[in-house]
Amino acid sequence: MDKQEQLMINFRDLFNKMAWLNNDTMKESLKGFTPSEVHCIESIEKNVDSNVRKLAESLYMTRGAISKLTKRLINKGLIESYQKLDNKKEIYFRLTEQGRKVFHIHEKVHKSFNERDQIIFEQLSEEQFNGMLAFLENYSKHLDDEIKRQGIYN
Repeated sequence: MDKQEQLMINFRDLFNKMAWLNNDTMKESLKGFTPSEVHCIESIEKNVDSNVRKLAESLYMTRGAISKLTKRLINKGLIESYQKLDNKKEIYFRLTEQGRKVFHIHEKVHKSFNERDQIIFEQLSEEQFNGMLAFLENYSKHLDDEIKRQGIYN
């Protein structure tokens, strides 16, 4: 097995371990909400003027799936739609008070995971951090370019 293959296996293994460890806490803390709903709420809160296109790109979902998801979140009273005075065509989304509560629960849970794992990050030198960040940014950019090349969001 070459280093690239080993690295990819280790990434998947790491992601799966994190998901497994975090699963019960997430399910308990955010009972009644799907992961897609919670991540959509997070994206709306963190990105100004979220619309279907922006959400599809940030969540790596189709626009059709985002339309269904946002309708479900509106029906649950977690988000609301709005239009700008200068653009009556585009529909944007923002959190309701109930949606912000879900967002804050999600943030609190993630903070607890970060605290749990802090011991590992404290061991990294600045150089190691910078190297890993550079690699992840380059790989992410490569994948973004591939997504654009394939026209997934068009």
